[in-house]
Amino acid sequence: MSLFYVVNYSAKRMASSSVGMACLLLVSCMVVPSLAKVYTVGDASGWTTGVDYSTWTSGKTFKVGDSLVFNYPTSHTVDEVSSSDYSTCTVGNAITTDNSGATTVALKKAGTHYFICGVVGHCGNGMKLAVKVEPSSDKPSTTTPSTTTATTKAADSSSWSLSPFVAVVTAWVALFLMVIS
Repeated sequence: MSLFYVVNYSAKRMASSSVGMACLLLVSCMVVPSLAKVYTVGDASGWTTGVDYSTWTSGKTFKVGDSLVFNYPTSHTVDEVSSSDYSTCTVGNAITTDNSGATTVALKKAGTHYFICGVVGHCGNGMKLAVKVEPSSDKPSTTTPSTTTATTKAADSSSWSLSPFVAVVTAWVALFLMVIS
């Protein structure tokens, strides 16, 4: 057996091993975002008057990367507001607002996020939600409250959480590439 053959064979094995490790790393990175949770505000009741949203948030841990889905009739709004506007139910100063009936808010920053219905009187009737968002374990810690949070219709959500199906398909493709290399 020639020295060239041994070196060439070893180089191919190392390249194959490197491709396999790269595929494994890629799959690992894709699975982590799928751990983000999507919370439907108020569960079956949705976003409406007469729901105690403080009770709804108790026992839940919200993290950066999670999303809130507000389902409501278009006679309501979802307004992200400042802490003081939340406390006093002041309408008209929203940071962001939506009245589509299906609003998804991606929780992109740690800190407390405040939401009210911008229809006069609705906040006073309980349509207010304060959500304390913790940093995710894979991102640097920050406790700065958000100054802007994107609100979009649920179908247009820009929150990037990978479906488990895509993660499984990617894992199979990576495994296949490792086997044929």
